[in-house]
Amino acid sequence: MPYLTKEKVSSVFAQYGGNAKNTGSTEGQIALLTERINSISLHLQQNKKDFSTHRGLMQLVGQRKRLLTYLSKHNLQGYRALIEKLGIRK
Repeated sequence: MPYLTKEKVSSVFAQYGGNAKNTGSTEGQIALLTERINSISLHLQQNKKDFSTHRGLMQLVGQRKRLLTYLSKHNLQGYRALIEKLGIRK
């Protein structure tokens, strides 16, 4: 059973990327990574010794960090609005 269905992915991109088919938007990609990170974090709270999933989680966090850095350099107002909506970074 996948943790993100096609409907969920399209709704995330519609909400944050402006359009369900706009899968290349930075804001939509960050929102999708945040959804994946949250679901994997819940899995790891129950399975503390799942080290391979922990490594994958760290890779996703690093990828999201790089995208957030890109967004902050190119669109500071969009960056601030996105982190406020997603509830990340303080």
